[in-house]
Amino acid sequence: MIRQVSVFVENKPGSLMDVTSRLTEAGVNIRAVATFDTPEFGILRMVVDKPDEAKEYLTKLGYVVRIHEVMGVALEDKKGNLNQMLAILAKGELNINYIYSFIIRDGKEPVMVFNTDDFAKAEKVLKEAEVKIVEEADL
Repeated sequence: MIRQVSVFVENKPGSLMDVTSRLTEAGVNIRAVATFDTPEFGILRMVVDKPDEAKEYLTKLGYVVRIHEVMGVALEDKKGNLNQMLAILAKGELNINYIYSFIIRDGKEPVMVFNTDDFAKAEKVLKEAEVKIVEEADL
């Protein structure tokens, strides 16, 4: 599993930069980022190198921060690989709540990060299909 940091931010100019600036101050490296917004606020979801330190630092500054588990799978840079992975999960009757990717891995395959309601089942069907699951230590 990979731990993801989720931060609630106001939906206004500069709010995302404020969070990334604070993480830079704390010496935390952002490896992947995705945002999901509503008219008034957004959720900034990130995979970082030090999730506990990120949460502690941002919480002290007044941000609402949560750490959630997500799954990561390595996909070769090949047409149809994302579709194939999603087909495996669909066949296993697994719902994907959200998904995003990142590629900053020093020459390694891109990673698709996703959240599901049943991580154990997702891990089982992906392993059976020989899909490479990425753990936090692999990042």
